[in-house]
Amino acid sequence: MYLGIDLGTSEIKLLLLDMRQRIVATTGEALTLSRPQPRWSEQHPLQWWTAADAAMQRLAATHPAAMAEVRATGLSGQMHGAVLLDEADQVLRPAILWNDGRAGAECAELEATCPELHAIAGNLAMPGFTAPKLLWVKKHEPELFARVAKVLLPKDWLRLQLTGEAISDLSDAAGTLWLDVAKRRWSPELLAATGLTEAQMPALAEGSAVAGRLLPALAARWGLKRGEDGGLPIAGGGGDNAASAVGIGAVRPNQGFVSLGTSGVIFLTNDRFRPNPASAVHAFCHALPATWHQMSVMLSAASALRWVRELTGLASEAELVAKVAALSPAERDAAPLFLPYLSGERTPHNDANAQGVLFGLTGSHSAAHLGYAVMEGVGFGLLDGWRALGAAPGAVQALSLVGGGARSPEWAQLLASTLGVALHTHEGGEAGGALGAARLAWLADLSPALDADGSLPGSLLADICPAPPMARLFEPNAAETERLAPRQARWAQLYPRLRNLFPAG
Repeated sequence: MYLGIDLGTSEIKLLLLDMRQRIVATTGEALTLSRPQPRWSEQHPLQWWTAADAAMQRLAATHPAAMAEVRATGLSGQMHGAVLLDEADQVLRPAILWNDGRAGAECAELEATCPELHAIAGNLAMPGFTAPKLLWVKKHEPELFARVAKVLLPKDWLRLQLTGEAISDLSDAAGTLWLDVAKRRWSPELLAATGLTEAQMPALAEGSAVAGRLLPALAARWGLKRGEDGGLPIAGGGGDNAASAVGIGAVRPNQGFVSLGTSGVIFLTNDRFRPNPASAVHAFCHALPATWHQMSVMLSAASALRWVRELTGLASEAELVAKVAALSPAERDAAPLFLPYLSGERTPHNDANAQGVLFGLTGSHSAAHLGYAVMEGVGFGLLDGWRALGAAPGAVQALSLVGGGARSPEWAQLLASTLGVALHTHEGGEAGGALGAARLAWLADLSPALDADGSLPGSLLADICPAPPMARLFEPNAAETERLAPRQARWAQLYPRLRNLFPAG
């Protein structure tokens, strides 16, 4: 039995996976965001620990036998967040999260003072990344910055509470802008650009390696075995998207997924480091040895549909999607166009100042028209990202579709026709990062089976990281693709024409 813990933005999820790849149990605890100022997004780490403890105790109460059989635990989590600790490992301030946009000026400063940034980190400086956040703290909270002894990512702060050790995995560390992504190690040059040293960073481990052991008191509290060699193993784990990729079997080149969650992501696995910072593509280490990945990221996806549902006063997103499904093609063509930049944008524009736009509204438009505009606009935003990834024609046979938005067949079909690639959903696809974390724990438990160079044998990956059973397949519809083309062409003109009209942060 293996336990996966996924520390998300809105919820912490736990999952128990047995040796036959069956999900035995899941549970979760809700989390809340704080937005003390416009563009700010924070959470206090103590909230994460309270939620994790409550969820663990619930699993211990409802599935005591399964918990007693757990052989290892893995961690997944929201990326880029900055948890600042003093010399006593005490939290100095609320964590600044991935969707915080305050550090725009610091991004420009980092790009100007560190010309080697793109070559080493493989990414543009964006407000969501960790390094610009620390420059912001250095500039605006200098006394606090002087007390920073350690900077941890969210899931790795959780690891510190579980094990007493400060360790990160390479996929999560790659999202800081402090990692030499090709060499899979901290970069002294990039750390120096933000006034930090490697001594203030956690140790690094591959996601499938043992990275700490559970403290005995916690094992007793939650009904877990103490484990051998000093405690139950905790795997390095992964950033949420890399862990989700492991969970849906995207572990080999040209395998990937589309995620329709709070944000929208297209993820492609690579066998080498393939940076493309000019198009704001993320190039990171995967959660597996000798493996990398690319991501296009948009900051608002399924959250935009929730926004329009609340705006129109409907009871649920499902009710809104049902209204959209009833629209004829002609009615869809009459809908307004929507720029889905409610929280700024990353790929391909890297513009924290970008804002959402409904273009072409008339008094005849209904809730259904607005819902369609949002679903279509998110699809067009993902198409921008798909093109930025530059996959060779025909190299990608299909992509998995995960996240809350994947529950809508209507949206899934629209996306397949927009992207021009088949999409498939999976049974249990909602497990996401928690399933990937459990699989990484499984790999860590079998670490003696690693090849001599530390890589994972293909047979081991096939056995432990298969794609879950397919639920539905959505093929591109040629007629719908043709209908969408002129609307996408008009949509693509909006951002360039409006870019200079968005207020600066």
